[in-house]
Amino acid sequence: MIVLGVDPGLTRCGVGVIEAGASRRLSFIHVDVIRSDPAQSQDLRLLAIYNGLVGKVEEFSPDVVSIERVFAQENRNTVLGTAQAAGLAMLAAAQRGIPVALHTPTEAKMAVTGNGQADKVQVERMVARMLGLNTLPKPADAADALAQAICHALRPAGALQGGEREQHLTAAQRQWALAASKASGQGRVHRDM
Repeated sequence: MIVLGVDPGLTRCGVGVIEAGASRRLSFIHVDVIRSDPAQSQDLRLLAIYNGLVGKVEEFSPDVVSIERVFAQENRNTVLGTAQAAGLAMLAAAQRGIPVALHTPTEAKMAVTGNGQADKVQVERMVARMLGLNTLPKPADAADALAQAICHALRPAGALQGGEREQHLTAAQRQWALAASKASGQGRVHRDM
């Protein structure tokens, strides 16, 4: 399964592509940041982000596009630009019949580090380690896009489909599944191994 992760932003929109193979083995394919010029008008900036996203979707033909779920921040302009970029990523995927998944930053951090409150450096280090990269993905938007892709590939709900047992989950995945289960009130996750 090819997963294209998106860390939406109007100035910098991170895009990370991975392959999730058998036994949830992850392989790095691509990482980039699509940029728009803050000196341009909003419509032209959105067009630049959209064209960049379309180009990545067409180049990598992902099976799913995983986008960071927009959350409220104090800076209204940042939230607006982020939401618009997320919508463009959804549109680029929907026009090609590609499923879209939304994951919060906390879910992505939990999937990658086992800690939903991990800082940027922890996320960058774990992304590099999980994907066998020799250097940390930079800027942070690039690492966050790869974390989004990893989050979707390793999501406990998907890992438990098809009769697979929880014992095949990593420690971080078990912690994430337990936290997600408690948060959603769906009962407890079995920890027997």
